[in-house]
Amino acid sequence: MFNKGQLAGLMKQAQAMQDNLKKAQDELAQMEVIGESGAGMVKVTMTCKHVVKRVEIDPSLVGDDKDMLEDLVAAAVNDGVRKAEATSEAKLGKITAGMPGLPGGMKLPF
Repeated sequence: MFNKGQLAGLMKQAQAMQDNLKKAQDELAQMEVIGESGAGMVKVTMTCKHVVKRVEIDPSLVGDDKDMLEDLVAAAVNDGVRKAEATSEAKLGKITAGMPGLPGGMKLPF
């Protein structure tokens, strides 16, 4: 399947990819996304590692229906999670795109 030179090159490429993945994961831990709901009346700022940093609620919602406010906060968090996942997939996908021999759909790190 591979000769020694190809195998050595593949191992070197795998090590470089692993180093790049670690660096990208560290960067993602610092990157922030903002999830919104209620036309921006509720905003949740979180890292791409799903750590919520801030919740902002428009003052006009305070004192309104408690159930509605809770639903808006949950929706904003879910929107933030979707954005964090999309950002992570895009960043990590660039790193793994050039790796030959990986089955389609294989997620890294293993």
